[in-house]
Amino acid sequence: MTKTNTAVLALAALLLAGCGDSDVREVRTWMEETKAQTKPAVKPLPAPKVFVPYAYDQARATDPFNAAKLAGPGAPVAQPNAAQPDLNRPREALEDFPLDTMRMVGMMQKGGVSFALVQIERSVYRVRAGQRLGQNFGQVTRVTPVTVEIREMVQDAGGDWVERISKLELQESKEIGQ
Repeated sequence: MTKTNTAVLALAALLLAGCGDSDVREVRTWMEETKAQTKPAVKPLPAPKVFVPYAYDQARATDPFNAAKLAGPGAPVAQPNAAQPDLNRPREALEDFPLDTMRMVGMMQKGGVSFALVQIERSVYRVRAGQRLGQNFGQVTRVTPVTVEIREMVQDAGGDWVERISKLELQESKEIGQ
């Protein structure tokens, strides 16, 4: 062997000796001792609560959805709103459809009365002032050549009935020949 080969072998032996198990064994021993000494402390779970169902007697109890009860104690009790629509009157045919499904497609006059032509899906209806339409107790207040004005009655967050004005505006056809 030459001096160069001997030097390379000696250097390789030193490098391999550096990769030995120097402090790793001490660390592993310390970790095992620490694990053996440490005991986890887990609190026992509390006993489950016994569920007692509530029997609601409708005949004797107050209405759980009563506005006065929901408002809380000491709150003023609201009187029935004078603007409340008649909920017991028979509904008209066009009150089954929401306003956003209706389109005004024209206007006509017959006997001095103005009628709006309102399209719902594929059917066209004649609508005049005083007639009811829409799902929010809407009533037509005025028919003009370009709009149908509607007064609706809706409930606000407090349960009071408030008036809301809506309009159906004339929708001109974009297709030629209609």
